[in-house]
Amino acid sequence: MQVTEINAQGLKREFQVLLAAQELEERLTNELSGMKDKVQLKGFRPGKVPVAHLRKVYGRSVMAEVVQNAVNEANRQIVTDNGLKLALEPQVEFPTDQAEVEKALDAKGDLAFKVALEVMPSFELADLSDVSLTKLVAKPADAEVDEALERMAGQSRPFTEREEGAEAQSGDRVTIDFVGRIDGEEFQGGKGEGIDLELGSGSFIPGFEEQLVGAKVGDNRLVKVTFPAEYGAEHLAGKDAEFDVTVTKIQAAGEAKIDDELAKSMGMESLEKLREAVSEAIGRDFEAASRRRLKKELLDALDGKYAFELPPSLVAQEFAAVWAQVEQDLKTRGKTFEDEDTTEEKAQAEYRKIAERRVRLGLVLAQVGESADIKVSDEEVNQALIARVRQFPGQEQQVWDFYRKNAQALAELRAPLFEEKVVDHVLGQVKLVEEPVSKEALFADEDDDDTTGGKPADKAEAKGESKTDAKTEAKAD
Repeated sequence: MQVTEINAQGLKREFQVLLAAQELEERLTNELSGMKDKVQLKGFRPGKVPVAHLRKVYGRSVMAEVVQNAVNEANRQIVTDNGLKLALEPQVEFPTDQAEVEKALDAKGDLAFKVALEVMPSFELADLSDVSLTKLVAKPADAEVDEALERMAGQSRPFTEREEGAEAQSGDRVTIDFVGRIDGEEFQGGKGEGIDLELGSGSFIPGFEEQLVGAKVGDNRLVKVTFPAEYGAEHLAGKDAEFDVTVTKIQAAGEAKIDDELAKSMGMESLEKLREAVSEAIGRDFEAASRRRLKKELLDALDGKYAFELPPSLVAQEFAAVWAQVEQDLKTRGKTFEDEDTTEEKAQAEYRKIAERRVRLGLVLAQVGESADIKVSDEEVNQALIARVRQFPGQEQQVWDFYRKNAQALAELRAPLFEEKVVDHVLGQVKLVEEPVSKEALFADEDDDDTTGGKPADKAEAKGESKTDAKTEAKAD
């Protein structure tokens, strides 16, 4: 096998691989000889089938395996001999002349094919000693704990049936049957029986609950609403609908008490213990928001430290994912690029920069992790898998089996764990100052960090995530 580099431009490499007809013949003969003891053909004793006969029966299929094995061998040789780190799998190009291919498959002619590669960029890790970051720190206030307890008490308050003939009031819980129609036709998901609805809760379509205030048990009401333009079901978004609603029960809300009984209903020993648990939960939310902002600030700093050529295919792959999300967001909201005061061309240029940033940061974090020998243990992956499984009650076994049988899915669980470990490592290399702030300051403009100025965007980018490529991370890990 003769391998020759024929092109090297930037991160792209191209090699010519030549398999001489004699080598093809030798490889084919060796493969067929190895089959003699395994193949049973009518009229021949085991192990006595002539190679010539095997070639006549299996020659083409075995030659296809020979060629594939040669391609794999060439790819490994190219990577090993040249010390390359690939960005994506090699692209193999065979001759377009069918006659030439046929001759090679019969081992009567040479087989020449090209292997195109994209390699990872080479760059030095930057000195971060001059980077200073501020971590915003907020503590849960008593008022925030009280507010959370009031919500919990409100959700746990008792309801008692109103007297006969009473009218439903805001705050009451009504039980209803309903049938929804658009243009006179019933639609999927628009029918329900025995549904409990707390008036004023805002849990139904805007305008629905208000039209039931004043209704009595047994009343039939025609409720007219318009589905929001951003409604999750695309076939309903922005549509006018009518609901035939029958009220079957009305219940008045009792007093929402914040006491030990409330705590016990939540599995806590006392109100004091419940307050502590609520305060800790709010604290975890605050810490998560602080982490997001700090990570975004760190990634901004890293982005400013590096400038190197990016593998075009990785950028194209990332851009395709980002752009698909942008288009879906616009479609769901019923908007156009003109509505967002831009054009498709300008938006594409903008989102391509986001894709480039994410690829660049992913490569930087991967190299930092490799340099620092950062690992993600199987136990850590198992804990992440258990957490994911718990998100699908009733389907735990199916989700577990899916991940256990799907290496790529497991890699996608491992990648964010790796990234967070690398972020922690990098944070240890910069100057970090804590700044106490209020809840409002901590959460202020959290979604406005996106470089698109609030237009439909990749929310992961807006929150500062680099989306380390799972394959890149796997190579570094």
